Amino acid sequence: MAKKILIIEDDPATQRLVDYSLRQEGYEVITASNGLDGIRKALGESPDLVILDVMLPGMDGFEICYRLRSEPATKKLPILMFSAKAQEIDKDTGIKVGADEYLTKPSPPAEIVSRVAKLLAAKKGTTATQEKVNG
Repeated sequence: MAKKILIIEDDPATQRLVDYSLRQEGYEVITASNGLDGIRKALGESPDLVILDVMLPGMDGFEICYRLRSEPATKKLPILMFSAKAQEIDKDTGIKVGADEYLTKPSPPAEIVSRVAKLLAAKKGTTATQEKVNG
């Protein structure tokens, strides 16, 4: 079964590029163009990973990340922040609110796909380890 990736991104060109790159690798992709829709889809569609822009209309990515980490259903969901905000303080804030990785725009599609694969592999490893401990 294909892994499901939720892209929360308001820029249509960036959203299409990331969507296309991930679909080419066999991922199922769902998208949201604002924070509230993104949170709703994260809770309702059970994605395996979220790619999250920081600068979004209404609610920024830092707030969305914080809220997803506060929900039991999405607490352990891998989150890749993907933003044009490239200053160290932005990266630090992203990690502090719960992002697993912070990637700056623009990044080549291969780098995005690589980070997604790495985060999903880490999640799978954690799940397998927990099952061994709990089983």
